[in-house]
Amino acid sequence: MSKKVVYERFLWFERQAKAKRYPNATDLARHFEVSVKTAQRDIAFMRDRLGCPLAYDRQSKGYYYQDDAFILPLTLTVDDLTSLLLAKQLLSNVMRGSVDNDLSLAIEKISVILSRNGTDPNLIDDVVSIQFTEYSPVSEKTFQTALEGCVTKRQVRIVYQSPAHVSHTERTIEPYHLYNYLGTWYLVAFCHLRREIRNFHLRRIKQISLLDQKQIRKNKFDIKRHFASSFGLYKGPLRAMVTLRLNPSKVPWLEGLVWHQQQTKKVLKDGSQEITFPVSNYAEVVMEVLRHGSGVEVIKPKELRALVKIEAQKIANLY
Repeated sequence: MSKKVVYERFLWFERQAKAKRYPNATDLARHFEVSVKTAQRDIAFMRDRLGCPLAYDRQSKGYYYQDDAFILPLTLTVDDLTSLLLAKQLLSNVMRGSVDNDLSLAIEKISVILSRNGTDPNLIDDVVSIQFTEYSPVSEKTFQTALEGCVTKRQVRIVYQSPAHVSHTERTIEPYHLYNYLGTWYLVAFCHLRREIRNFHLRRIKQISLLDQKQIRKNKFDIKRHFASSFGLYKGPLRAMVTLRLNPSKVPWLEGLVWHQQQTKKVLKDGSQEITFPVSNYAEVVMEVLRHGSGVEVIKPKELRALVKIEAQKIANLY
């Protein structure tokens, strides 16, 4: 029997006991479809081995917690430990010094848990590293306020510096989703000024404050649909299906690379491969194609081929 399934029984029994529902072995056996003897062993293990403050109430014919502040000790498998270590490593790298106090505390708690389980929490630093060639630090206040707006579904007021304009603009937005792309944090939000969903670069937010007003358009936003036609940073309605051809010499270097979650692959007779996926914006596809030089060719659409050709010519003119 999986340890996770057993732990689920412990958690259920603890919740029932704390809620004063007075669960007993029969209730536990019926809920998880196990034998009464198995349920009795579970209860005994919780009381005698895990130290749960379980007491039996004869009148209610069930158990209750004598100390409601008690929490079941966390049990971690090897897989759990590995996942936590990697999460700690990834979180530390992605936030890059702008980890707010709450996130820092969470990482410290993970380290304490790992130490109690006999695992050196610093071991992962010796065997795994996650590096970003570029990153954009974000102030703790900006990140924390944006996150709180997403979680509490409240509107936020920001002063934003768009790269397309010199002046700052004050906007009221409805924050929906935070995501990190190549070391840079972005906030997906409905902008009242532009009357549409926008991606806000968190570092370009110069001032931010949480408002009392609740979001009024949250039920109209679907994060899965928003990312459905995305390629990299750019999101939005489907614009076109793109097909890229990887020449035979490039295939071994890019084999297994996921360009898009909805991509399809076709292997040609000469060993080249064609990758097809939907996009909402050509800008980042152009940059990605140019990054691979002559190893990747745009097959369609013609509009995208023309954009790559123009940019490649500009690069050639520089040299």
